[in-house]
Amino acid sequence: MEESLSLWALFASSFISSTLLPGGSELVVVALVMNDIAEPATVWFVATTGNVLGGISSWCVGRWLVYKFEGSKNTNSRLNPRAIERVRQWGGPVLLLSWVPVIGDPLCVAAGWLKIHFITAIIFITIGKALRYAVIVWLV
Repeated sequence: MEESLSLWALFASSFISSTLLPGGSELVVVALVMNDIAEPATVWFVATTGNVLGGISSWCVGRWLVYKFEGSKNTNSRLNPRAIERVRQWGGPVLLLSWVPVIGDPLCVAAGWLKIHFITAIIFITIGKALRYAVIVWLV
């Protein structure tokens, strides 16, 4: 029961960490692995899944904003101009950085706003976030 509840808490923390809200999923990952509450591979999988789904939800917010503000003046000024510029410059591969605190979430929103293909977004978001949690689990 403790493992199941801890993994659900990890999933929620990982999801929230991948949105514009703070979540602290790294601390939860470290605590679960260090205290042998769950297998490291399971911790990695749950954290990665929650974080990727959070990133995808940010991408969906970006897509929704396109329709919400379509035809409005100064629509680009409503979003993070640096994130928009990075995604325009680098395309989908910039989402490998979606795990980076502070800049990753706006990159996912910008990717949705700029209509980066959904599958492309999923692939790059997943690679970046999976590698991040793999390194954290490995270091513990």
